[in-house]
Amino acid sequence: MIKLLRENYGHLFEEALLKEIESVGTYKEIPEGFQLIEIGQYVTSMPLLISGAIKVLRQDEDGDELLLYFLERGDTCAMTLSCCLGQKKSEIRAVAERDTKLMMIPIQKMEEWTANYKSWRNFVFDSYHQRLNEMLETIDSIAFLKMDERLWKYLLEKVRINKENIIYNTHQEIAYDLHTSRVVISRLLKTLENRGKIKLQRNAIQILEE
Repeated sequence: MIKLLRENYGHLFEEALLKEIESVGTYKEIPEGFQLIEIGQYVTSMPLLISGAIKVLRQDEDGDELLLYFLERGDTCAMTLSCCLGQKKSEIRAVAERDTKLMMIPIQKMEEWTANYKSWRNFVFDSYHQRLNEMLETIDSIAFLKMDERLWKYLLEKVRINKENIIYNTHQEIAYDLHTSRVVISRLLKTLENRGKIKLQRNAIQILEE
């Protein structure tokens, strides 16, 4: 396990901290679609991603979801950090975008490391900054981009995250992520196909142009 931590976090953390992470962290392998964090639950530990990807979602009063951002290798979730440090209930849902390996760090150690390790403090502050920028991008997309532009941006991000040009999602699943209707997504996907940007398959979308 220490080898995996060195490969993914050795450029961020000193050896002493890496050994502490290995000592107190809980290693998990979660499958695609697994719900790691639910809205309303207390968060007692924080994920450090080793491989894979997790999508972080918000939910409105009607139960509709909106994708905020993706977490990848070397990332952690600022919203989770906030809930842990404030001992508050989670305001987000975190779901594995694909098979993922991670270390879950107990809340007690997070506060201790913030005091003891400069590298950990920098990591926490950088994580807040990166996630804030990603949420601002999401807000900008909703406010300033047309739905067809938001959809195309979403598809390209899925290609980047999953490292393949075929997206295995239904039109309804995409509609949930973008907080719109399946009918709208189906119509826009058909338009993209007519433009030669994608090829529609059963429960899958092949990206032809990036």
